[in-house]
Amino acid sequence: MSKLLVQPTGSTGKIHNITPASAEWGYVGFGLYRLSAGETVGESTDETEVILVLVEGKAEITAGETSFGEMGDRMNVFDRTPPHCAYVPNGSKWQATATTDCTLAVCSAPGKNGHKAQIIGPAGIELEQRGIGGNTRYINNIAMENRDVADSLLVTEVFTPSGNWSSYPPHRHDEDDFPNMTYLEESYYHRLNPEQGYIHQRVFTEDGALDETMSASSHDVVLVPKGHHPCGVPFGYESYYLNVMAGPLRKWRFKNHAEHDWIYQRDNAKI
Repeated sequence: MSKLLVQPTGSTGKIHNITPASAEWGYVGFGLYRLSAGETVGESTDETEVILVLVEGKAEITAGETSFGEMGDRMNVFDRTPPHCAYVPNGSKWQATATTDCTLAVCSAPGKNGHKAQIIGPAGIELEQRGIGGNTRYINNIAMENRDVADSLLVTEVFTPSGNWSSYPPHRHDEDDFPNMTYLEESYYHRLNPEQGYIHQRVFTEDGALDETMSASSHDVVLVPKGHHPCGVPFGYESYYLNVMAGPLRKWRFKNHAEHDWIYQRDNAKI
C-alpha cells in the first residue's frame, strides 16, 4: 500500500492522528474523531493552531476559557450545508463533548499568535460551483486566504458529483516561489456516498520521481507532499473531501500541468 494512503485505525474514537513527523513533512497535521453522544475529547494545541470542523453531528465545544456552546447542524455530510467550525490558537487547548453521534476533524499547522479563538462557520461559508461539465464540483471555503481567520491553515470542503473529476486539470503547489507558486502540503480526508464507494486519486510529479495512483475509501486520507493530485469518482457514487493545506506562506498559488492546461484555457474552469 502506498505510504501516501492513510487508512483509519478503527471505526470509533480517534481514527486518524497524522502529524508532520508521521507524514514526513513540515506543516500539516490532521486528526479525526468519530464520537458517540456523550463522549468528551480534548487536546492541547501547543505550537500549532487548530481548526475544528464538525463534519457531521453536534458537539459542545470550548477553546481555552471560551465556550462556544453546542455547535453543528449537518447530520449527513452529503447535505452539502456549510459546516460549523471553530478556530483554536496555539498555546491553548480545546474540548468537545458530543451531543449526538458526530465526526470531528482536527486540522492543524504552525501557529503564530496572530488570531484569537473564534467561531468561523457556518457564517461566512457559502457553497459555490467550480468547473463545468464533468469537471463540476461544489466548494465550501472554510478558511481560504480571502478569510483572515488563521495564521497558516487553509481549509476547504469539496463535493464531487457522480462520475466527475476534481482537483482537475492536474495542478501543483510545491515550490516556494510567490507570487508564481506557493509551497503547500495538502491532505485529503475522503468520504463516499453510498458508503461502500471509492475514489481514485493520482499524485505525480512531472519528472516521474513520484507517481502513485490510489483507490481511497470512506474515512481514508491521502497525503500530497508535492506534485499534481487529481481525483475521479466513479459513476454511481458522489465524493466529499476535506482539504487541509499549509506551508511557509498562507496563500494558494498553483500551476497547472503544462500538457493539460489546455482544458483550463478552453473551458475557463476554476480549479
